[in-house]
Amino acid sequence: MSVFESIRVAWGGLVGNKLRSTLTMLGVIIGVSAVIALVSIGQGARQQVTAQIQGLGSNLIMVIPRGNGAGRLYLDDVADLTKRVPEISVAIPDLTRQVVVKWGTSEYTTTAEGTAPGYEQVRNHNVADGRFLIQADIDQRRHVAVVGYKLYTDLFGERNPIGEQILINGSSFTVVGLMDPKGQGLGTDYDDRVIIPISTAQRMMGTNRVQTILAQARSSGEASQAVARITAIYQKKFPTRNPGTDDAMMVQSQDQILSTVTTATQTMTLMLGGIAGVSLIVGGIGIMNIMLVSVTERTREIGLRKAIGAKRRDILAQFLVESMILSLAGGLVGVLLGMGLSRLGALINIPSTVSLASIITAFVFSAAVGLFFGIYPAMKAAVLDPIEALRYE
Repeated sequence: MSVFESIRVAWGGLVGNKLRSTLTMLGVIIGVSAVIALVSIGQGARQQVTAQIQGLGSNLIMVIPRGNGAGRLYLDDVADLTKRVPEISVAIPDLTRQVVVKWGTSEYTTTAEGTAPGYEQVRNHNVADGRFLIQADIDQRRHVAVVGYKLYTDLFGERNPIGEQILINGSSFTVVGLMDPKGQGLGTDYDDRVIIPISTAQRMMGTNRVQTILAQARSSGEASQAVARITAIYQKKFPTRNPGTDDAMMVQSQDQILSTVTTATQTMTLMLGGIAGVSLIVGGIGIMNIMLVSVTERTREIGLRKAIGAKRRDILAQFLVESMILSLAGGLVGVLLGMGLSRLGALINIPSTVSLASIITAFVFSAAVGLFFGIYPAMKAAVLDPIEALRYE
């Protein structure tokens, strides 16, 4: 029997039991669609987080005191790092706190961020109108502010904010600049803030420290060298008394954070795909069960075909092709359904990215499931004794 004849006979057997064939494919359909949908969500989440981390700045390095209180950062540390670490092009202090901003009768709760010139370069966030902070603002502790785009729209509407007087926790500030819209990243809305000189922020917040030092490496290749050099500086400055305890300062580059997040999201994607793959295996078991039932029901037919000259390989091919058709048809429908679910997720703000690799993997896996779980029923049919098969009731 030719391959085409085997396909025709197998197709006829499946069409003759439409409802049973459809229900049998349902397990494969659910499995394939779940694999594609969940893997797409995992990949979409990874791309979203990656974009947010890259949006933090360019070749960014963060120096943050740990919660154990062993290390502290001051404004002098910024100039010290810039001088002692040649791999750094610019470094800035950062100090944030929740404040209440008033303009006229409008009142808004937002984040005040104390910083210094160089912020635009480090954060990759530019001024849309007016100017940014200058060194004279820091030296003279001026009460000037640069507003984020969301704060601007919520507080001023369409009015030009440059030159306007606002109150920050009761203190008067002059708006000198408006930042470009930047959006959110890692739970932080960079447009919902007011930026003021670091020296003014320290006086308002009653501290002489800074929360974080943000530095920009000269190139991505020099970032790891800069991290190692900064870490050595603060290990010497704040030596740990007990072996095995954390350093006083946490020094991380943007690439290190990105690598950690990428590894975590890849693991999550594999876990989601594995969980969905279990349902595909269950679908394969369903195919095997139905094929065994089909062999039992068609025992006399198999005996008759063998009696008129059908060989073992013909019977084997017929039932194996039936199993493959069920799995491949279910896989095709599952691919379409999985793509639809992924697009539906994007409409309700669930990040998802359908990749060709996930589609091919799911489809090939469904075919392998059909082949694997179809072999035993097909072999059982092929080895039936024709005389016994004809006697079967």
